[in-house]
Amino acid sequence: MTYHLIRLLSRIVNTLPLSGRHAIGNCIGEVSWLLLPHRRREMVINNISNGLSLHPQDAQVIAKASTTRFGRMIIEVFYQDKLNLNSVNALVAFRGREHLDTALAEGKGCILATAHSGNWEMMSAALCLNGYPLAAIAQKQHNEQMDRFINEQRRAPGAEIVYRSEVRDMVRLLDRGKIIGLLMDQDAHQKGVFVPFFDRLASTPAGPAAIARLRGAPIVPAFIHEVAPGKHEIIVHQAVRVAKTADRDADIYATTLQLTNIIEAHIRQYPSEWFWLHNRWKTQPPGCGR
Repeated sequence: MTYHLIRLLSRIVNTLPLSGRHAIGNCIGEVSWLLLPHRRREMVINNISNGLSLHPQDAQVIAKASTTRFGRMIIEVFYQDKLNLNSVNALVAFRGREHLDTALAEGKGCILATAHSGNWEMMSAALCLNGYPLAAIAQKQHNEQMDRFINEQRRAPGAEIVYRSEVRDMVRLLDRGKIIGLLMDQDAHQKGVFVPFFDRLASTPAGPAAIARLRGAPIVPAFIHEVAPGKHEIIVHQAVRVAKTADRDADIYATTLQLTNIIEAHIRQYPSEWFWLHNRWKTQPPGCGR
């Protein structure tokens, strides 16, 4: 039932022009901010205030913008199955695209390291429709019908979906020359590598560095941000290389730290577009109190 209602809603919304869809997205975002639990709102404001050294009132402005933007993102996800090469290129521009082309030319595939910043789903669609062989690593949703809808929208532009637990499939995709898209800005619990992130140790996924080291593949950091209502820019950085010394753990740590620094720099430039709602520093390093 949930799936069919969402599918119907997306069809109705998609009959509207871009300005109409954008207005609905803003309304959804404003309501979401009003309904945000007080404890969660305080956590977001505190994290922004501490991370960016801002007064709480200034941090609240960023917190609200970070939350309300999800309304627009939802509406854009609704529209993904309607996109084609011409329409997506009218909405999304590339900067540094040559870095991704150079990495792929090595013939080892590559890992696209990104973050929950901007509309990362739109970045996936833009890459696929521009001919890039993307395999997106997804987290399975608790609601199976929502999971079905979201993955259909991801697959429509051409993305291949692999669930996060299927590590062997990730390696096989890399060996086939695919781009493996990995979001690496969420708490990785005790399995992660603890590196500084906004001056606090954060458990960070080691997967991008570990898989790249295993196969000698380049890691390409890439992000998307909104430049105007409904318009986006994908920023692609130069490839990061993982050293392969006798100390595997040190190699993975060094690369994870480098990637995290790149992510932090992007967030500092576009703070209102990052997913501050996530409790990024929830897991404490062993031996540390809360």
